[in-house]
Amino acid sequence: MSFRVEKSTEPIQPRTLLNFPNIFKPKPSVTSPEVINCADPGKTNATPPKETAKESDSCNQATGGPEEVFAIPREDSTDDTPCDTELTNGMTTSSSSIHPKLHFSLTYNMQHKELHVTVIEAEHVTAEAGCEGYISGLLTTDGRERQAQTSVRRLTGHVQWGEDLVFPLPDGYKMEGEVALSLHSCDRFSRNTNLGAMRFKLADVGMMSDADCWVDLQPPKQPQVTSSAGEILLSISYLPAANRLGVVVMKAKGLQSDRLKNTIDLSVKLALKHQSTKLKKKQTRRVKHKINPVWNEMMMLEVPREMLSKSSLDLEVLNQAGPGKLEPLGHCQLGLQASGTGLQHWQEMLDNPRKQIAMWHPLFA
Repeated sequence: MSFRVEKSTEPIQPRTLLNFPNIFKPKPSVTSPEVINCADPGKTNATPPKETAKESDSCNQATGGPEEVFAIPREDSTDDTPCDTELTNGMTTSSSSIHPKLHFSLTYNMQHKELHVTVIEAEHVTAEAGCEGYISGLLTTDGRERQAQTSVRRLTGHVQWGEDLVFPLPDGYKMEGEVALSLHSCDRFSRNTNLGAMRFKLADVGMMSDADCWVDLQPPKQPQVTSSAGEILLSISYLPAANRLGVVVMKAKGLQSDRLKNTIDLSVKLALKHQSTKLKKKQTRRVKHKINPVWNEMMMLEVPREMLSKSSLDLEVLNQAGPGKLEPLGHCQLGLQASGTGLQHWQEMLDNPRKQIAMWHPLFA
């Protein structure tokens, strides 16, 4: 027997003798029309669709067999499946308003003649990030009012307190009167906002006693704002050792643009008064061409501590409309004789010496 060996200079191309093993994939449980070529996992000779024939050929060359192909549904495609219908009908859309819910209970202490309102928790609370809040109670009987409030907690969708609001009722609860519970939020500038309130009569305490009460807090009625001309952000502090009052005029917003048609040249004039006597006047620099001006300017005023209770600050936003022509845009007042945020800001300054306290104040024309 003889053998003959022939030599060749052509490169030898290896042939694929082994086929890639078939991979069985789980059968999709979705039966929407967007799923195409859903072959039975037990069958390996599925035929690819026509529109993907080229891609399937190239894939078959690498794997040695066809593979199941699924088309991703488009975003604008609609699928009227029963699950989607139930979710749409059962869930409330974000556009609808959901009122906060308050969970509380009532107990009348016969021994101490006190009404205990236990504030347990609140749900569906909507507030800006970083805001804190508390629950306040107001008891009104025979024209007299008694107030109480919980501690301040960071507001989230669900807030827990577990605290008691105690109201003395020496004559019992079977009398004319009512209790109002309100949810308040306050931001880092101590701007207080009423998020909702509820009321109940004292005559209903016996029926509501020792029962868990869930109540929707109704939004407060919007008061009629009298000629509001915008807001101004102020920060004040008092240094007892130096007898100095520090006032930082930070910025303003919401100024009436119809009064700033031609020229925008804004400044703030500050006057320190003791009773009706003006002690000191100062004015910030002027900021031009900005409808929401920022000053960030500090002014130091010397005031003895014993005079603070009868002193006040008057601030006025001015616009330099022309040479020697100053137009007032709005004013506000801080002091124990003031009202609203002016009174609240001044009182917090007295209660927290050496601490900078910032707060927004409405401007009135």
